[in-house]
Parts: sequence; structure tokens; C-alpha cells
Amino acid sequence: MKVILVKDVEGWGSFGDIIEVKRGFARNFLIPKGLAVEATEDNLNHIKALLAQKARKLQREKEKALEIAKKLDGIEIEITRPIGVTGKMYGSVTTTDIVEKLKEKGFDIDKKKVMLRNPIRNIGGYNIQIRLHPEVSATVKLNVIPE
Repeated sequence: MKVILVKDVEGWGSFGDIIEVKRGFARNFLIPKGLAVEATEDNLNHIKALLAQKARKLQREKEKALEIAKKLDGIEIEITRPIGVTGKMYGSVTTTDIVEKLKEKGFDIDKKKVMLRNPIRNIGGYNIQIRLHPEVSATVKLNVIPE
């Protein structure tokens, strides 16, 4: 039996995929749980329309991210931190600190978009990647200077 997935089903496919499954699996599991619908002409047209709408939305989001990336790319921010007598920095610079500095410059960026694996614990210059969209990213120059 052919069904169209209306949700991502691990091991079977993602939204909009047309898959061939046994009739019992479709009737007793996929369809009652709202994971799939029968592959009729009406359902196919409806899913195609939803996929086209989703593609247009993703394209608009990508264009918006590209605009922000052009403005954001190459921006330099400075964060000051106190250092001890041994030259070690007290505390660290986290994504929250970077987002606050970007907010001061007029950019409203979610801290989850700042690609920082570990907090910065040393004085110096860093290139920080900001992923605005799965296909669009920008680089910000961060200077951590002693207080």
C-alpha cells in the first residue's frame, strides 16, 4: 500500500515522502497515529501544495539571513575582562556576552546561532561564526582585551 508521510518517521522517511508499506502497518499504525495518509490524487496534490509553500518560506528566510549576513560580516566587537597578576583571565566570554555586544551594535541574534564550542578563556582576537540559516553564516571578529 502506498502512503504519504505527513510527519517525519524515523527509519521510513520525512514529510512528503511516498513510501510503500504493508497494508496492516498503514491501517493499524501510520494512519491512526497521524503519521501518514493514503496516497490518493487529492492527498498528493495537497502535500505538493504544502511542500511548495514550505519551500517558498525557506527561501524567504534564506534571503532575510543573507541580508543580515552582509551587514554582520566583518563587524568587530570588543569585550573586556579582568585579568589576574599571573595574566590569566577571570571568568570567560560566552555566547551570551557576544550576543549582548551584538545587540548594542543593533543586531538581534539568538545565542544558539553563535557557533562557540567552548567559552573563551584567554585574551586575544577570535573569529566567531554566526550561523543565521543552515546555508548562510557570517563571521564576527571578537577582541577580548584586559580590563
